[in-house]
Order: sequence, then structure tokens, then C-alpha cells
Amino acid sequence: MVARDIQQFAEIRTKARAYFCFLFSKNLPNRLPEISVEAVTGRLRKIMGDQPDCEGVYLLDDKGTQISPTYLPNNEKLEAAGEVRSTRAYYYRAVKEKRCTITDPYPSLITQELCITASQPIFDEAGVVKYIACLDMPLASVIQLTHPTAANSLFGRISKTAYTLFSLSLAMVSLLLFVKGVESFLSHGIDYRHLEVKTIFEATILLTLSLAIFDLVKTIFEEEVLGIHRKSNSGANRTMIKFMGSIIIALSIEALMLVFKFAMIEPDMLIHAVELIAGVSLLTFTLAIYIKLTKQVQGDDY
Repeated sequence: MVARDIQQFAEIRTKARAYFCFLFSKNLPNRLPEISVEAVTGRLRKIMGDQPDCEGVYLLDDKGTQISPTYLPNNEKLEAAGEVRSTRAYYYRAVKEKRCTITDPYPSLITQELCITASQPIFDEAGVVKYIACLDMPLASVIQLTHPTAANSLFGRISKTAYTLFSLSLAMVSLLLFVKGVESFLSHGIDYRHLEVKTIFEATILLTLSLAIFDLVKTIFEEEVLGIHRKSNSGANRTMIKFMGSIIIALSIEALMLVFKFAMIEPDMLIHAVELIAGVSLLTFTLAIYIKLTKQVQGDDY
């Protein structure tokens, strides 16, 4: 999934840049008295040959104008000399930072798929930028190079399948609780005069639990199966907060129901309702501390 690939790239971006820095420093001539376009493009094409997934390589001058064709795999090339790239991030970042850089993912003009561009400034012997060497690589390939277990691995596919099955199973449980809640509420038909408060409370508890489990299913399916991550590293915390909040609401309703029940028929048992209320209060207090500590560690805004 695109969203998951982008998130994974954000996590391994530093490793990816280090990899391309090593690749460029090992293969490209730099800080030499005489550096020709042919010498640099020849080494770039060698890098492309060693990287089977590479989409293309090309060379820019110090003003950001492309001065070589875009060399493609299988000895093909795209005539793009003269194209001005001075507004592209792979040019101005390399010139400004004077080091190897990689761009954010963007749609490739060659394949229309997400890719990144790694760029390396080439200096003359005086340390002045002379060329910018550029290499385009598909986003999925970059993730595989620097974090091979992150995308399309066997374990990843098994994990996604398992999460899908667990999501479906929990969704069925949520549906059953919903059906039982509605059935409990409608057990006396439409005659509200025969409807007991206890029945209303029981139906409310079942429906609340159904909603809590459905929320859990929604979060798991979106993040683990579809790869939709709204905030990095916050999915588990969000799931915990939603689920525990729903449980606290259900227990609070149960405690309120017991207070009414025991007050009417068994006053001596009210202590148990008070104990349940104390337990709910403790859960609420603990959840509040958890949210506060999570915010301090991650800076997330719930």
C-alpha cells in the first residue's frame, strides 16, 4: 500500500541516504583537477548496472540544467539534455547542503510510480560544485534495499493475512453483540410499558461493547492490513485509548444499573456497586495518566 510504503520510507530515510552516499562516494570521481561529463556519466551508468531496479541516471550542471541524456536500463536513453531542473529538490538540496541528499517520494515521469531521487554534488579540486549526479529509484526498491523485511516479505504477507482473519473474527463478535443488544431491547416488543430499566441497561452495555470491538477492528484493519497510518507510532496508543474508553463506559453503565437494582431490592449489596464504581474510577485515572505520559513521550495530540 502507498501509505504504508511512505511511512516505512520515513522510518528508514536516514539509512537510505547513508546507502546512496556510500554508493556515490565509492563510484563517482570527486574533487579532482579534471572531471569530464563522460567520466561521471560512465560511472553513473555502472551504478545503474549494479542496481537492477534503478529507473535512470543523469547529470546536471552547477546551474541545474541537465547536460546528459537520462540513461535508462537496457542501454536505452531519454534525450533530456537542456531541461532545467533548478527548481527540483534533488538539485537545490544537494547544492545548498553540499552533500548527498534524497528527495521525498514523488510520481516518476518515467513509470508514473512513486520514486525517490538521490543526488550527489561533484566538486572540482577547489571545492566548488561542478555537477550534480542524480539517480532515480522506485520507492518500493529503496525500502527493500535498506529494510528488506518491511515490504513484500513472506512474514509481512503472513502477518497481513493473520490480521485480516482476526479483524473478520472480531467484526463477527461485534455484530453478534449488536444483534443481542438489539434483541434484548426489543424482547418486549413495541409496548414500552412492559420495558424494564434493567433490560435497557443490558442492551446499552451490549451495544457499547459492540462499538468498542468495532472501533478496535477498524483501527487494526486500517493500520495493519490497509497500511493507513495517520500518525507514526501512535496507532497502538490510539487503539488502547478507544478500547479502554468504551470499556469504562460499559462498566460505568453496569455500576449505575447495580446501584438502582440494589437500592430497590437489596440495600445490603450496595457495597459491591460502590466497589465497582471505585474500580471504574481507578481505570479512568489510570487511562488519564497513560494518555499524559504518551503525549510527553511522542508529542501526539489525542
